Amino acid sequence: MMGTRLKVLRVFRDLHRTRRDVFKDDGIALTAARLKINEEFKRNKNEASEENIKEMLKMARSVETILRESVVQVEHVTENRVLLRPRESLLLENVPYSDSPRKKT
Repeated sequence: MMGTRLKVLRVFRDLHRTRRDVFKDDGIALTAARLKINEEFKRNKNEASEENIKEMLKMARSVETILRESVVQVEHVTENRVLLRPRESLLLENVPYSDSPRKKT
């Protein structure tokens, strides 16, 4: 049981670290994510079934991965413009970008 407790604490900590990185400089999103993470862990804190705990840990890891790899901050600058703020970890090397689609050959 102690090993499971440590795994739960580790994924809880990792989710909060990812939340801080992903929603950096966005107080509203940081607060909303913090409340949601804490709410979900509190709601399930009395779970005793090892099997259910393992499933919840798997789900939490999936959520953390999705946040880390798929969420990008976007800020509305004007009515028709947005500012994309990708994290360094999301940027790919040597990937050309073009506003116009390539012609198929």
